[in-house]
Formats: sequence, C-alpha cells, structure tokens
Amino acid sequence: MPYKDPDKKREYMREYQRMRKTGIPMTDKTTGKSLNPEDIQNARGLLVLLSETMADVVAAKADTLSKARVIGYLVSIGLKAVETAELAARIDELEEQLRRYH
Repeated sequence: MPYKDPDKKREYMREYQRMRKTGIPMTDKTTGKSLNPEDIQNARGLLVLLSETMADVVAAKADTLSKARVIGYLVSIGLKAVETAELAARIDELEEQLRRYH
C-alpha cells in the first residue's frame, strides 16, 4: 500500500507485521472487511472478494486511469476464477456420470 507520508507507511507496516505474526486475520482499515484466507480457498470465494474489491475501487477517490488499471487487473483475475469454477463444475459432473455408469 503506497503512502506519501513516511510516518504513515511506517505505522502501517508495523501494524501489518504485528498482525501477521499473531495470526489474527487482517482487516481492511477503509472498509472494515475481514481478509480471512479461509474465505478465498475456492473460486467462488475469490469472486466474492473480487466483486467487493471492485466496488471499493469504483467508489474510491482516484483518477480514472488508476481506476481503469486496477479494474482491468481485477477483471483478468476474475475471468481466471470464473474459468476455474466452470471447469471444476464440469469435472464434478463428469465424475458423477462416470460413477453412475460404473
């Protein structure tokens, strides 16, 4: 997270390292959302996180070019997650069909 003020950056990094060492899930200070790794262990959870993050980016006060760059990056990640979710569903369906025939 880039900070222009070196004191704010130092404070953020100190808090981040402290929270990481304790194992407490990090919380986004701007939204208060819990960034719990267990919530994003599958494609569906990742898509939920990406949609929330994209809404935050759109609502943020930033220039259009920065928003467009971040949204483009998030969309590419989202497409990969959707493809993964669809492939997992197709594999599950094929495995179920194989079980029925054997």
